[in-house]
Amino acid sequence: MVSALQASERSAIATFRRGLRLSPEFKRGLAGTLVLAALATAGRVIVPVAVQQVIDRGLSGPVPDFAFVRTAVLLCALAVLGTALCAYLMNVRLYRSTEGGLATLRRKGFRHVHDLSVLTQNTERRGALVSRVTSDVDQISQFMQWGGLLVIVSVGQLLIATVLMAVYSWRLTLVVWLVFVPLLIMLPRFQRMVARAYIRVRERTGDMLAAISESVVGSAVIRAHASEDRTARRIDEAVNAQRAAQTRAQTIIALTFPLTELVAAIAVAAVVLLGVRFGVDGSISRGSLVAFLFLIALFIAPLQTATEVLNEAQNAVSGWRRVLAVLDTPPDVADPGPNGVVLPRGPISVRFDNVGFAYPGGPPVLHDVQVDIPPRTRVAVVGETGSGKTTFAKLLTRLMDPVEGRVLVDGVDLRDVRFSSLRERIVMVPQDGFLFDGTLADNIRYGRPAATREDIELAITELGLADWVEGLPAGLDTPVGQRGESLSAGERQLVALARAYLADPDLLLLDEATSAVDPATEVRLARALDGVTRGRTAVSIAHRLSTAEAADEILVFDKGRIVQRGPHDELIAEPGVYADLYASWTSGTRS
Repeated sequence: MVSALQASERSAIATFRRGLRLSPEFKRGLAGTLVLAALATAGRVIVPVAVQQVIDRGLSGPVPDFAFVRTAVLLCALAVLGTALCAYLMNVRLYRSTEGGLATLRRKGFRHVHDLSVLTQNTERRGALVSRVTSDVDQISQFMQWGGLLVIVSVGQLLIATVLMAVYSWRLTLVVWLVFVPLLIMLPRFQRMVARAYIRVRERTGDMLAAISESVVGSAVIRAHASEDRTARRIDEAVNAQRAAQTRAQTIIALTFPLTELVAAIAVAAVVLLGVRFGVDGSISRGSLVAFLFLIALFIAPLQTATEVLNEAQNAVSGWRRVLAVLDTPPDVADPGPNGVVLPRGPISVRFDNVGFAYPGGPPVLHDVQVDIPPRTRVAVVGETGSGKTTFAKLLTRLMDPVEGRVLVDGVDLRDVRFSSLRERIVMVPQDGFLFDGTLADNIRYGRPAATREDIELAITELGLADWVEGLPAGLDTPVGQRGESLSAGERQLVALARAYLADPDLLLLDEATSAVDPATEVRLARALDGVTRGRTAVSIAHRLSTAEAADEILVFDKGRIVQRGPHDELIAEPGVYADLYASWTSGTRS
């Protein structure tokens, strides 16, 4: 058990050191901050020393020396002001350096999360990656701005108080330490109890937030099924469980303070009894005894907060480990950087060269895909759900890399193309049509930040969406809400199409982009998209086969393979997967 504890401590220290190396701002100006901390800590013994001097020198004679008392009080006041100034400067420097380090940590974490492939991101639990650059960094922040410095100040305060007490009376100092030794032995056990209790609190808090969030998001379903009472009971249970866990943790924490006060009272009582006796035989003065009692208060203050500080340190190390775990995850889809190829503008040719793909731990979802797409070709990709269409799209936009074969654009392997060039040349309109909190114009301009309002208006006119935009409450200035919740699913996809069109890519990939559009809007979009895709390479992945009818070529996927290809008229005339899909689709639209 001892070796395991030592290994855990070494691991924590190694994590702490690596965290500091990761954010060098934490150590910037640290020497000056520590000097100020030392001065602020040393200044806390000024009052006990001043009291001792006033009693023993200013008030001990037959006639009080008021001049000495005034001088001592004035010097003490100036020293206290200086101490306060040092503490203020120490905190300002500490906050600046730690906030700089935390900002660096957040930026590195956020950028690395975006460097990870979609595949890696999807393997993480929802919100887990976000929490790495938010709540986990907040845990580190709380320790670095409070607990970390308090550890240093507390250790210094214990040492200074102990040294000064020993100067006044080494025997009374020994008595104080003997009284407090049992408490010091018990503190690590208290800390472990607190750590376990707060792990339980965090688990119960997560359950409570999940229950509340789910009930808010699913409020329509709850009302539709008259499940309000059942949902309320579930939330009540989660809230009560969190309250019980929090109460237990606070109860353990609460034991530390009265226990420390009890030990302190015993120490004070022992010091008074023995101090009076020592005073009788002249081994300690009255002023020294009073100062000694002041120093006991300084001595016990760090012990009262020791459990909480140790818990904050543990939380900070855990936060650092989670952040480092993300940063240590290698991006499996990496930008080749400055050595990468920059593709020239112009219509793009695409080639899948014996491409195969399988998700980690799963069976292959694409098998030996071999296809060439000439420039300016409009291609439709169709197939049953799970046939490999979306995987094909993700490989084409390099959201993932194939496990076998190569994907080439204009004869260049996508893995050799700079991300900046790739994202400029190839734009994908995903299924969900994600929108950011802002206005309609802000979201359309997202594809080309330098676009003017006139550019946006021209784009929506060419797409045939001007009448729809004019019908919105504030036109282009209409707020879309978080994730575009103020718009319908179909309207969100219209915005996503306009955004992609404004970006003016050379290859436009539409991943079921019209799946949530009503039939009337789909007809209007079909006419607009005919103009949008003319002159550029376009790949459309759709369940609605009306898109396939207008394509130059159709790729039919089945169980991860291309089983048919050709124009609509040829494929519909021969038995096969496409004819079956088309028959099923037409019967569904008629009914």
